[in-house]
Amino acid sequence: MITEEIFEKLRSLQDVLAKKIELERDINYIPKMLVTQEELLQRLKKEYIEMDFERNTAKTAEMELENLLFEAESAREKAEKHMDAINTQREYENLDKEIHDASEKESQCRKEIKQKGQKIRELDNNMEQKKDLINQQEIELSEAKARVESDLSDRKNLLAELEAEEKELTKNMDEELLFKFERIVKKKGGNGIVSIKGGVCSSCHMILPVQFANSVRGGKEIVSCPYCSSILFHEESSEDEEIYFDNDTAGSLSDLEDLDDEEDIEYEYEDDDEKMTGYDD
Repeated sequence: MITEEIFEKLRSLQDVLAKKIELERDINYIPKMLVTQEELLQRLKKEYIEMDFERNTAKTAEMELENLLFEAESAREKAEKHMDAINTQREYENLDKEIHDASEKESQCRKEIKQKGQKIRELDNNMEQKKDLINQQEIELSEAKARVESDLSDRKNLLAELEAEEKELTKNMDEELLFKFERIVKKKGGNGIVSIKGGVCSSCHMILPVQFANSVRGGKEIVSCPYCSSILFHEESSEDEEIYFDNDTAGSLSDLEDLDDEEDIEYEYEDDDEKMTGYDD
């Protein structure tokens, strides 16, 4: 039949386009695999910066406490030296209070200095661990980027080969047919040419008008499903073996709108409780 060679080309082209769709999807998706690792690295670095800020704050507070401790020690020692020179009970009581207050201040400063020192040591330890995690994550991310670049390069090479094969297959083919075919393949995830069995489209499972189905069976022209836009070819089934289609039992082609003059007409139907939608290209 005159269309059989075209059907064979379309089947081959369908395989090429399906592989192209998968490769293009991979090329877009693969770099996104790095996002999680990059986000983890940024979070670790942010936590390290926050720890470093907290450590610097604690270190500053520790230095201030050491100055206060020095002042308290100096005040106590000075008061103690004056003890031998007191002459009255009042002077004694005043010096004793100074010594007591200075001692209390010393004790409080030492306690807080100890706490700050412990906090600084904990932060130092945590920062060291965080730094190791950052270094490890940077190594893993670098390795992952190298793998991604390699994978992308391989897929882009395969894509270039498929594009060359597609160009060869589509030589001298009708551009309008190719445009519609490529669009339906993309919409249906790789299926653009399907068979009819017993007058039913195997893509959308809709029963086709008899005259329309007979046109497909005749194989003299390229025919698209009026419901899902897939290009149709006839495939023998048990229903077809002994009977030809009867125009009086299932309607005719005249019941359909002119397919070539309409774009993007949406039909809704249900099959096995599943809603499916087709477009007329």
